[in-house]
Amino acid sequence: MSLGPVMVDVNGTALELDEREMLRHPAVGGVILFSRNYHDVDQLRALVAEIHAVREPHLLVAVDHEGGRVQRFRSGFTRLPRARRLGDVHERDPSRARRLSQTAGWVMARELRAVGIDFSFAPVLDLERGVSGVIGDRAFHSDPEIVSDLAGAYILGMREAGMAATAKHFPGHGAVIEDSHEAIPVDERRFADIFAEDVLPFERLIRQGLAAVMPAHVIYSRVVPEPAGFSPFWLQEVLRERLGFQGVVFSDDLDMEGASVAGDYPERAKAALGAGCDMAIICNNPPAAARILDGLGENNNPVLHARLARMHGLHPVTLSELHRDPHWRRASEALHALEDDPSLELGI
Repeated sequence: MSLGPVMVDVNGTALELDEREMLRHPAVGGVILFSRNYHDVDQLRALVAEIHAVREPHLLVAVDHEGGRVQRFRSGFTRLPRARRLGDVHERDPSRARRLSQTAGWVMARELRAVGIDFSFAPVLDLERGVSGVIGDRAFHSDPEIVSDLAGAYILGMREAGMAATAKHFPGHGAVIEDSHEAIPVDERRFADIFAEDVLPFERLIRQGLAAVMPAHVIYSRVVPEPAGFSPFWLQEVLRERLGFQGVVFSDDLDMEGASVAGDYPERAKAALGAGCDMAIICNNPPAAARILDGLGENNNPVLHARLARMHGLHPVTLSELHRDPHWRRASEALHALEDDPSLELGI
């Protein structure tokens, strides 16, 4: 059974019988985990293994695990710095900031791979413009060149640990006040300004082989009337054709208010997939997920299957092997120290 074009979530720390059946649906291709799915590292590893065992090729298992405010698993994992902390270091010492960013990407990815998780939806490429509360310190910096520099190092660390990166939120969420979880943000800037500034980090990292992108539930009203995640212009003309992106496009969560403009839940999924998303994500709403799956059949697109295969995690490692690794111990200690006092000279 091939991977389908929908990513769903599960309720608890182990699979229920009805969830196991849902994961066998041909339209399902992945599972996104949340803090509610975590009790400890052994339980999490068992849950991921349980999800992977449902079918072959195994479903993708993902999580939002950026660091700072957005780190789903805490106890038993390294406390990851918020991206802006790395941007602050870059202002004083760019070379050290790149090393630290690569270290953060490696530690994040290596720890998740040690419990079997395939990938994290990271890094954030949005620019910190001082207006977006939902982005804020999740952004590396306000300068697109610095964002490109630090995100490129972060992705390199992820790749070394066996994890593909997903850059978000294309073409940029940082210039709107509204949170797309709770509102329908509208960015009134001209296309030329968005492309020259916010798109620049995406363009740079696509040239370096970026594996995946997540578009924003933001309407760029002077460009097209629909949010980027439902826009053939943004996803096909700009991302695929102009930027030459070859990887996976994941929708943002279709249960967010920013997605409501596309209609009911099946209409949202069809609109996202029709616009150019490869996988539609639906979270925290089991009835909506069921409606979406009922409205979609099996996807036999070989191009999609080849793209999704790139998201399977590589370089498996056990937790005991990881915890014996002196490189992991030094890197984890350096990241803890960075969050406590970014002025320290950490030897990394």
